[in-house]
Amino acid sequence: MCDFDSATGMLVGEPHQFTNISTGADGGIWSPDVKNIVFVSAVYPDCKDDACNKQRHEELKKSKVKAKIFTRLFYRHWNAFTEFKRSHFFVISADATVEAEVSSAPSAESQPTRLPLQKKANEPRDLTPGDHDVPPFSLGGQDMYAISPDGQEVAYTSNIDEVEATSTNDEIFVVPMAAGTPKKFSSSPGADTTPLYSPDGKYLAWRSQARAGFEADKWRLLVQDRQSVKTRDLTEGFDRSIGSFSWARNTMIMFSAEDAGKAPIYLLQFGANHPPEKVSHLHADDLFFFTTNRGDLGALFLQICRSVHLTRFGKSGVGMTWIWHEGPTQITHMNDALLSQIDMQPLESFSFKGANNDEVQGFLLKPPGFDPNKKYPLKFSIHGGPQGAWGNEWTYRWNAELFAATGKYVVVMINFHGSIGYGQKFTDSISGDWGGKPYVDLMKGLDYVEKTYPFIDKNREAALGASYGGYMANWILGHTNRFKCIVSHDGMFNAESAYGTTEELWFMNWEFGGPPWKKRDVYRKWSPHEYAANFNTPPLVSHGQLDYRLNVSQGFGLFTTLQ
Repeated sequence: MCDFDSATGMLVGEPHQFTNISTGADGGIWSPDVKNIVFVSAVYPDCKDDACNKQRHEELKKSKVKAKIFTRLFYRHWNAFTEFKRSHFFVISADATVEAEVSSAPSAESQPTRLPLQKKANEPRDLTPGDHDVPPFSLGGQDMYAISPDGQEVAYTSNIDEVEATSTNDEIFVVPMAAGTPKKFSSSPGADTTPLYSPDGKYLAWRSQARAGFEADKWRLLVQDRQSVKTRDLTEGFDRSIGSFSWARNTMIMFSAEDAGKAPIYLLQFGANHPPEKVSHLHADDLFFFTTNRGDLGALFLQICRSVHLTRFGKSGVGMTWIWHEGPTQITHMNDALLSQIDMQPLESFSFKGANNDEVQGFLLKPPGFDPNKKYPLKFSIHGGPQGAWGNEWTYRWNAELFAATGKYVVVMINFHGSIGYGQKFTDSISGDWGGKPYVDLMKGLDYVEKTYPFIDKNREAALGASYGGYMANWILGHTNRFKCIVSHDGMFNAESAYGTTEELWFMNWEFGGPPWKKRDVYRKWSPHEYAANFNTPPLVSHGQLDYRLNVSQGFGLFTTLQ
């Protein structure tokens, strides 16, 4: 850390080490009263101090035995095997450094030399001891913990269910900064996460899911009055899932929500019982308020042809009136010079009647240097999740602009039944029906673009997908020959064997209605391997050794069957 000059707002002096914990420090945040810093560190839950953690680490490092013994699930998760550690919250006082004068050894000709004052760190305190992760595993996004404005307590997320592999029941807890027993105050059987205090500390807001075991349930926005302990659902009549959110005032919240391929920003004044009001149509990846007197809204935005950039909105308002009179103003321009040299086409939206005659949205992207009089081959991209969605956003993995540019293809992306951003009923409709309505949507969507866009070469079409998209690529293999080739990346091939090799069992239990020995008819009905006799299209099978949700054995099984 560096010293801070409040008069100039600048960091001054040389940085000095603030913590000396052997397990490292991550995710540090200052308390609003600037008296403490809270951070996260992965420790052995049965160790009482850092000396124990350090000793345990050294023993394992020096041991010639590398075998691990597991007696319960979550022995591995996402892309790594467990190291028997748990993520815990630690707090260290901002004054927990003491000035220490150090003397050098005297020489034969001189007196001891007095060296400059140096900082010496004290030991941090573990606020959340026990055999649970605080916060639980996350792929990014809004913080899953916050400090109250008065600096007296920490609100955090943790899952304390006995079998984590079958549970999505993250809960919100509060623990005093001075240490004490954490108190749980969320009550939903589904996930509760990302707590955030109002500026005056009177309210605590968080995102919540109502249904247990369903990771794609609607994310509601709940607010609790800290004095009365009364909790309200502020988005009961809002049929979209809440993304990141931020307090604008003590009774005003801004949030983003997926909506038809975008993630607009909404304003919610919960004191007036008004429905959420859309204030920006851009795709918001994250949003927050700057710590300035203006209180402007800052947001991370992205588009299909532009990577993430920081944008500011100015405001004015009297009483309950809130008017965005400035912006959006782009603040960061780190990639503008490079991207301006690349020919990237805009994303085009279309809609058609899909399964059950429901309205389904799709997107089309033309290649660089597009000529309407030419014929172009098609890349038919299928999203994962399965409760995901394509939209006007940049991605570093399956980048549609790059797909269109390599070989000059038209790229088509369908948000089939199960996609997010079209209401929770639409999202729910894929569970237990993996190869049903979504497949109908994809085929009808392909029919629509072939009929509507004459520049698509019907004789050169490729289907490609990852995760659930890889599953659907495998399903397509056994149900149609209309594609010239298929790319199956990290896809499920045998649904029954996938259950025994995945780690997040709540996913399979929800999507297929239970384990294979109880729902064998469902697993077999929707398992691509059951239709291998119909395989005729040549596929590329791509799979990762570190995808523990869909084990590499799924790729091996598909490849062996094809051979």
